[in-house]
Amino acid sequence: MDTFASAYLAASGKSVLATVAFIVVGIVLVGGLIWAFRLGAKVRAREPAPPKPHEQPRRPASGPAHETSRVREPNEMPRAADGSGERLTPHELRPTGSRDSADQSRPRWDEGSTG
Repeated sequence: MDTFASAYLAASGKSVLATVAFIVVGIVLVGGLIWAFRLGAKVRAREPAPPKPHEQPRRPASGPAHETSRVREPNEMPRAADGSGERLTPHELRPTGSRDSADQSRPRWDEGSTG
């Protein structure tokens, strides 16, 4: 195969235009990426710095604030009033899936249980 002829064919006509177009598109893409990176760096430089460890909020010495301990238990699934077994529509159901439990003591871990 003749190297000169191959180079002449590769450099002629439409292949030169395609090569130039690929190079131009590549340069535009790289320029766009560089511009986007610099814009992101400028935006980030304008943002406030993250707080230092001594600026972080601390828990009060008296303990956690607004701690509430409510024990909930699930509602039973309501049945149709006429006993026909038809499904209830959403507007016939109660608005929440749980209610306050009668026993409001916190559950404790038992020595023999898994968790």
